[in-house]
Amino acid sequence: MPRRTATLLASTLMLIALLCAGVLIPVPYAEMSPGPTVNTLGEHNGEPVLQISGRKTYPTSGHLNMTTVRVTGPDYNMNLLEAVYGWLDPSSAVVPHKTLYPEGQTAEQADQQNAEEFSQSQESAKAAALKELNIPVATQTVVGAVLKDKPADGVLHAGDVIKAVDGKDVQQTSDVVKFVTQHKPGEKAVFSIIPAKEAAAAEKKGKRPEVPVKQLAITTASDGGRAVVGIQAQLDHIFPFPIDVKLADVGGPSAGLMFALGIVDKLTPGGDLTGGKFVAGTGTIDDQGKVGPIGGISMKTIGAREKGAEFFLTPKENCAAAAKDTPSGLRLVKVGSIQDAVKALEKIRKHDTAGLPSCSPAGR
Repeated sequence: MPRRTATLLASTLMLIALLCAGVLIPVPYAEMSPGPTVNTLGEHNGEPVLQISGRKTYPTSGHLNMTTVRVTGPDYNMNLLEAVYGWLDPSSAVVPHKTLYPEGQTAEQADQQNAEEFSQSQESAKAAALKELNIPVATQTVVGAVLKDKPADGVLHAGDVIKAVDGKDVQQTSDVVKFVTQHKPGEKAVFSIIPAKEAAAAEKKGKRPEVPVKQLAITTASDGGRAVVGIQAQLDHIFPFPIDVKLADVGGPSAGLMFALGIVDKLTPGGDLTGGKFVAGTGTIDDQGKVGPIGGISMKTIGAREKGAEFFLTPKENCAAAAKDTPSGLRLVKVGSIQDAVKALEKIRKHDTAGLPSCSPAGR
């Protein structure tokens, strides 16, 4: 065999071997890429994303788009070839698997966590939006979770409204712990509750639950010598009118800010917030309207610009990272609260953008 032919054959075989190794060798990484972006003022799959009833709403225009990131699942084993390709692709990011998923987390557990965070973000968005509009929102303490094989398992259920313990009114979540731990392990704590189904039915009508309260006696167990019943109590809101978010196949808490702004826009008379402009953004939000940081910021700015966004509302903690590689034609606007975001939108609507708070790379 001629030397040149042998060299070419050896090189080809080596290349094939490397490609096979790249496909077969798993690496502890995950990939992120731009996901769908949805206008919270518009429709998705034929129905409005934000549905408000029992309260007058007003016309809106433009876009207030929430943004998402696609990620490989916790059970997906990325190979070396995919990782290299992802590193070379400017529209994706390859990151250590452990930065996205706790060790041992399954796809089912990840989906459940994302769904819970998404649901909670909607509740906080509603509360923050109504607070911004000076519309009162009542609160109540509910069962957030029931621990398996604890005394409350099968007796209390997630969503049950806790009105009192041992006849003492529950005003805040910490009261539940305080009243239960006044018992010795083995004693009975009497919970006064409104079952979750009745509470949910009343909330859909925008009313406080007005149904009979049930009394449930639960024998406490010992946890390090302290009496427990095995529940996690959390704060729930009672909104004065129904607000629904109709958006499936989305998870996590990062759409909170944009949901809140969409609600504010729909409930604000006298002109829309965007002035017809295409604004996108991201950020968690709490009940008081504080905006928090999120992951995958660079993927979200790419996705937003690809859809036509001109402005991107950016959590201040994400500003430095977002500014490192901002897509051409997209202006980053730094926000730390819903109040910051509303003020920025007012400037955008009035074409007074010179004074918008902007993001800059770290060190500048």
